[in-house]
Amino acid sequence: MPLHLSQLLAQRAALSPTREAIVCPRGRWTYAQFNERCTRLADAFAALGVAEGDRVAIYAKNGEALANAVFAAARAGATAVVLNWRLSAAELTYILGDAEPAVLLYEEEFAPVVELLVKAQPLRGLIRVGERGPGVDYDSIVNASSPTASVSREVAGDLPAVIMYTSGTTGRPKGAMLSHEALIWAAHGSANTLDWRQDARFLLVAPMFHIGGLSPLITNVLKGCTTVLRPEFDPQAVWQTIAAERITGMMSVPLMLQAMLAVAKATTVDASSLAWISCGASAVPKALIEAYRELGISVHQVYGITEFSGAVSFWTAEMGLEKAHSQGKPHLHAEVRIVNPATGAALPADQDGEIWCRGPMVFSGYWRNPDATRSALHQGWYRSGDIGHLDKDGFLYVVDRLKDMIISGGENIYPAELEAAIRNVDGVADVAVVGRADDRWGEIPVAFVVCKPGMSVTEADILAACRERLAGYKCVKAVEFLGGLPRNAVGKILKQELRALP
Repeated sequence: MPLHLSQLLAQRAALSPTREAIVCPRGRWTYAQFNERCTRLADAFAALGVAEGDRVAIYAKNGEALANAVFAAARAGATAVVLNWRLSAAELTYILGDAEPAVLLYEEEFAPVVELLVKAQPLRGLIRVGERGPGVDYDSIVNASSPTASVSREVAGDLPAVIMYTSGTTGRPKGAMLSHEALIWAAHGSANTLDWRQDARFLLVAPMFHIGGLSPLITNVLKGCTTVLRPEFDPQAVWQTIAAERITGMMSVPLMLQAMLAVAKATTVDASSLAWISCGASAVPKALIEAYRELGISVHQVYGITEFSGAVSFWTAEMGLEKAHSQGKPHLHAEVRIVNPATGAALPADQDGEIWCRGPMVFSGYWRNPDATRSALHQGWYRSGDIGHLDKDGFLYVVDRLKDMIISGGENIYPAELEAAIRNVDGVADVAVVGRADDRWGEIPVAFVVCKPGMSVTEADILAACRERLAGYKCVKAVEFLGGLPRNAVGKILKQELRALP
């Protein structure tokens, strides 16, 4: 099978030239047209001085230009660095300084930020998508009528195709290097586990600066499906797109599912074409799965990791609703083991430990960060930093992050368990639990709670909910109410800021 992204696209274009490949607000393109645009953009990268092994940064929302740039960078022998457009200029400056791209492709709405970025980071060239801002015009490149030079530098499949920067909740973001082979193996794992048919029309609204957004695009090219791209999430617009484009599948996160369900309850939506929604980032409540089942839509749980190039495991309805609170089973090409994080010794079923995963889709390491790479990889296994267990039937349960675990009086307490209990309290909008130093216990769990507007919740309500569902030693020892929780640009709660509060 092809183990290089540009080869994958070229073969798909040869096999399915007239099949629709990409749909977005800027237009519609078949696989033959998309491959031709990829070729022209690769030639433009080369003309701007992109050499084999260089990096190409992409600063764009979901759309044809972003999708094209990923494959065109591969064709030019370069590595794509997909930037998170939600980050600040200072955060992006750090990433560009670390990645040192040769060329930056960007959308015109980001022109003011780009003008700041180029002052700090020298570049060989800029490509602009739209009318405003410095650089070469993207449309003039991909719509050129002259023959292409057809640059093709298909580097070894084990070299990085993409560098994807982690969110950096505990420090500077790290660039995870994902090889061509790893990304394509991950696509095979998804395609062979889920009902990913060639006639599928997949809506991609999850941002492609996350692996959960990028991996489905590659799976669609592998299978010859149509990818319908939306630049941002809007629940009403998503339902309209589903109806207009006859969408059969999509990727989401629980917050998206909740917002879409609210629209479906308030208005009439056409979900007749939509067979399934894959959902990651956090566990999907059983009630939400059942609500979508009433609409005729199957919700799949997915446990995905950037450093694993996408999905590790899937839960599907066929596995039984009684297992819906799990993350399912590892996909076809993935192995999972649970180990004692201190010793690396394998643990038996139903015992919590660190989740390690292995397979041909494991990342190559962190860009220019050998120390972090050595800490993350052990004899081919990726040490996820997540705590969980496998049950006797082989289903995976993710409990919490290892770094968030609280050790109180010698007992391990997982904040995610407490957070799940507290979220059931009527009037709670958001919650985070962290450990606080304590002279007697070493650490105690403290809950930071945000109330829904106009509703009142007391400390007694929170403590009662914890005691009802959890052992006494696990219960929170203090509750603090805030107007909101600190989050980074991708929405992750910054627990280190909560720990620093007096």
